Amino acid sequence: MQNIAALGSDSLEVLYVELQVYCTITTFLAPIFGVLSMTKEEAKIQIDSDWKAEAQAEKEKLVEAEQKAEAKAEERKLPEADFKGLMGILASQALLGLGMQQDPSGKGVMVDLEGAKYTIDLLAMLEEKTAGNISEEEATELKQLIQELQARFVQIAQLVAAQMQQGGAPEAPQAEASSSGIIDPSSH
Repeated sequence: MQNIAALGSDSLEVLYVELQVYCTITTFLAPIFGVLSMTKEEAKIQIDSDWKAEAQAEKEKLVEAEQKAEAKAEERKLPEADFKGLMGILASQALLGLGMQQDPSGKGVMVDLEGAKYTIDLLAMLEEKTAGNISEEEATELKQLIQELQARFVQIAQLVAAQMQQGGAPEAPQAEASSSGIIDPSSH
């Protein structure tokens, strides 16, 4: 106490201000930075363990991202080539010819009866040529597919014929026979 009493009032004020600054630093900044209470060795250990933890976390993120990329690649992988796949491709082609695709103007659908008939005929030829060489399940599916496509073909052909009789000839000039064209569903 005597040392403090021996100091002048100016010195006491400076000491008081310095004490306030030190208290502010230790109270507010030390918990944030955690450096005032650590020795140099503790600070080095803290940095090393933080770096290692960050590196491990980054490594885990990379492994997880790689696994997700592999999973997405598996999803996009083409299925194994088989008889059902061939039937599906041919059926899709026939359905496109039967109006499953909208025309570019957006007013109707594009119909290619000749192309659809050709694809249905390919499926019928496939049924004939594979008789006895495919499973009973595949034969049944092929027969049902052909029957459904033929029934749809008849419906679409009748719609095209009705539209032609009403003067609704195909809107776009085509090099195909007059049985193909664009069907406008609003014309019925």
